[in-house]
Amino acid sequence: MKCECEKKKCREDFKRQARIHKALANEARLLIIDRLRDCECSVGGLTEAVELDQSTVSKHLSTLLAAGIVDNRKEGNTIFYRLLTPCVLDMFACTSRVLKGE
Repeated sequence: MKCECEKKKCREDFKRQARIHKALANEARLLIIDRLRDCECSVGGLTEAVELDQSTVSKHLSTLLAAGIVDNRKEGNTIFYRLLTPCVLDMFACTSRVLKGE
């Protein structure tokens, strides 16, 4: 039996979505996103908050930046990161519901 859908998404749409999900599929990156929930932070501030070394945090931020999830701005020698797409936080709530069996 063939599935008939009103609106079909092309394969490329799902590829782009998969890239975003891949960027989110890491505990450290989820911690970083959660930390950026309420305010922007520097790499140093995030390093302290998520208890990882600076180079690791920078690599994770690079992944999130490439996926369009965070953005940054430079102030002097410091780079501040902020959550560009707060809608990803909806995924946190959805995941919590799945874990609770709702």
